[in-house]
Amino acid sequence: MVKVRPPIALDAGNMAQLLNEIITIGGTTAMTRPVTGKDLTEWMASNADQSAWHVALDDQENVVGFQWISPHPDLPPEACDIASFVQVGRTGLGIGSALFDATAQAAARL
Repeated sequence: MVKVRPPIALDAGNMAQLLNEIITIGGTTAMTRPVTGKDLTEWMASNADQSAWHVALDDQENVVGFQWISPHPDLPPEACDIASFVQVGRTGLGIGSALFDATAQAAARL
């Protein structure tokens, strides 16, 4: 069972580790350089009133995925960027779907 909630600052390091593994493998993200927990904390803080972030946690409270939406200057105002990341080896288990359900609700509020 996966639990989804907004991230807290303490999640940023685990989120960065998860994303960096995906970046290293390549092919599923446009990102090419490793990120730090500080990078993610800064991204979460930027446009905080116009973006939404969620993490997915397993039964042991480990971050197994995260997703965010935010405005993008090259998109119309009613559109947004969405980024989804699920721990390598844990895809196809409904983590992304659970994240998207929370993100869709947040997008409606935004």
